[in-house]
Amino acid sequence: MKTKKKGNNWTAYYDPDTNRYFAEIMYTSREGREEYDYEITQEIYDRLGTFRDDVENERLIKKAKMSYSFENTMYGTLGPERTVWDEEANEAMKDAREKSGI
Repeated sequence: MKTKKKGNNWTAYYDPDTNRYFAEIMYTSREGREEYDYEITQEIYDRLGTFRDDVENERLIKKAKMSYSFENTMYGTLGPERTVWDEEANEAMKDAREKSGI
C-alpha cells in the first residue's frame, strides 16, 4: 500500500508501523497560512485521489477527526495560532510524515 497521497492542498499519510492514517490540508497565500490535520480512516485514505476535483478530496478529509489547527493571516489570527485537540495523534502524524520522506 502507498504510504503517501497528495493533491493540490492536501497530503495523506499511512504509517504501516502503527496502521494509522492521517491527512493535512494546507492553504498558503500572501495573506498567510492555514493548516488543518486529521486522523482519517482507511476507507477515507483509500478514496482519496479518486475524485476529479480536489475540493471533493478535502470534503472527504474534513469528515474525519481533526487533531490540529493553525490559522494565521495578515488580517490577524483567525483562531488560536496553535490549537491541538489530540496531542498523541498530532505526534503520530509527525512521525508518519517523517517516515514518508517529507
